[in-house]
Amino acid sequence: MPTPSSLYVRSAGRELHVTDWQPAPGQRPRGTVVAWHGLARTGRDMDDLAAHLAAQGWRVICPDTLGRGLSQWAANPQDEYCLAFYARLARELLDAMNVGACHWVGTSMGGAIGTVGASGYFEPALKSRIQSLVLNDNAPQLAAPALERIKAYAGQPPAFDTVTELEAFYRTAYQPYGHLTDAQWRRLTETSTRRLPDGRVTPHYDPAIVGQFVHHPDDYLIWHHYDALQVPVLLLRGVDSDLVLKQTAEAMTQRGPGARGQLKWVEVPGCGHAPALNVPEHFALIDDFLARAG
Repeated sequence: MPTPSSLYVRSAGRELHVTDWQPAPGQRPRGTVVAWHGLARTGRDMDDLAAHLAAQGWRVICPDTLGRGLSQWAANPQDEYCLAFYARLARELLDAMNVGACHWVGTSMGGAIGTVGASGYFEPALKSRIQSLVLNDNAPQLAAPALERIKAYAGQPPAFDTVTELEAFYRTAYQPYGHLTDAQWRRLTETSTRRLPDGRVTPHYDPAIVGQFVHHPDDYLIWHHYDALQVPVLLLRGVDSDLVLKQTAEAMTQRGPGARGQLKWVEVPGCGHAPALNVPEHFALIDDFLARAG
């Protein structure tokens, strides 16, 4: 497996942690992929996909979003934990890392950030820089019951005496990711754990991130951004997803890039919300899409 660099980059006045995977030695450079994680996760979720893509010549940039992982927490949560600010973070991050153009793979929230970035409404300079977009179980409209489920667990992160107990929690909460090996579950746990002042361990994010749903209640209703997309889009929908409903995916085929013949929709078996992008079958879907888009 290629060895990534762990970087700390200033963006929008905040420090973001980034895992930067360079192309494997001897590989012809193919360009840059930004792989952005979901709501309460970290960039290390993308390790398996990033290692696979780097071995084929891609540079893969995997940020921890503000308030997650090793990135700084928001100074003004109400104003900073929202898609508009995340798009600004993305634009300034690409500037800081000298990335002129990229393909974007986004899981859940990461897909929404890619959508609002590529639309150009929040950050016009991003529109021409995102060359294609993979939406991993994300859509311009999300099912309300699933959002309530996510808010419930993300807004009240549990704490445990041991990392072993936290891993058991993750195995239950993220069972819809699909198959993970024991080693992958352990890595997921160890890369998204922080210790509290009382010695217990808890997921590695700022609980205030869920304020996005209170202060910006329609932040994930982004049909106007989707309709504005002018790039190829791959929708990976977990076949058992409760967040991206099948009728929403069908609506995506009728408007925006779907109406222009730029959308490919694939149902991913054995997964709900959201496919972990960690097995050869998932890699193949993205490989094929990038080959066609690039």
